[in-house]
Amino acid sequence: MTKTEGRAYGHPGGHAASGSGGKNPRVVAWEVTRRCPLACRHCRAGAADHAFEDELTTEECYRLLDSLAAFSRPMIIWTGGEPMYRKDILRLVNRAMERGMRSVMAPCGMLVTRNSLLRLQDAGVMACSFSLDGATAETHDAFRGVEGAFAHVTNAMKIAAEIGMPFQVNCTVSKRNLHELPAIWETAIRFGARTLDLFFLVPVGRGKELADLALSADEMEKTLGWAFKMDRQGPVTVRETCAPQAVRIWENLERPGQHPAGCMGGRGFVFISHRGILQPCGFLDIPCGDLRAMDLDFAKAYTESSVFTRLRNPNLLGGTCGKCRFRFECGGCRARAYAATGDFLSGDSSCPLASHR
Repeated sequence: MTKTEGRAYGHPGGHAASGSGGKNPRVVAWEVTRRCPLACRHCRAGAADHAFEDELTTEECYRLLDSLAAFSRPMIIWTGGEPMYRKDILRLVNRAMERGMRSVMAPCGMLVTRNSLLRLQDAGVMACSFSLDGATAETHDAFRGVEGAFAHVTNAMKIAAEIGMPFQVNCTVSKRNLHELPAIWETAIRFGARTLDLFFLVPVGRGKELADLALSADEMEKTLGWAFKMDRQGPVTVRETCAPQAVRIWENLERPGQHPAGCMGGRGFVFISHRGILQPCGFLDIPCGDLRAMDLDFAKAYTESSVFTRLRNPNLLGGTCGKCRFRFECGGCRARAYAATGDFLSGDSSCPLASHR
């Protein structure tokens, strides 16, 4: 995942998440393992179905959870890889709950059974997200790289609905499935999702090979307009991730519904890798602190990171983003800027305002 990531579960949107505020993180996406039974074409982590070295141990995870709780008690998105592969995942979720932190999870669906989801619910998982990147088994399985992935994820959604586990559907939007979005929207409604979260493809990790499938600036613009329309129509909430220019579109459409979030990376949102390395988000692969090297002191690693400090200051943005009146709320996608230029503060070319100037 970092599918993530989180506004539909209570992530602060609007000014609080995307402006110069958000000094203490309120949402943490934690990649507790990179092991995964899928072989997704767009995976930012290069996850695979084998053990990865140097994953944080159970005791290290406990200490990190204690450190997080002492600092800001963020909501935790348990992700991966496949977080259900961790044998200690129930204990970790329970520890988070005992320390006053909310938990949500992003399982791929392959390991979900009625019993496993009930146990996660009992441990403290409040909601799940399930990824659906095609409206049929043919298109979804081709993108996820494993035959049967569609059957497993739709079965997981069915189980979640049956046991009363709230869930959202995440969809990685690209040129290959753009025409299927209405059918994916209908599928999310049919299975009982509360939210459809559109993740716009960021060409990092294995996704670098799919750069030609990323939407053009104008295609993103039209798709975001469609998302706002469907959000107003209901019954499922439609949200967007990795498309901070939604803030500008929302303003132009006279503010329909909930205020969208701009780029959340490092501003109210933090990613923790399986080895305990901090990043602004899963798609922005810039190390911002080694928790092991800092004795698992999250507050120290986070507050001493110059990257996080700079990300929280929109006045440091360059290119078109630095001149845009929406820089405080939108901020541009920092991961796309970094992938394109090597400078995480440069302009975001996925916005039409950049391509039309």
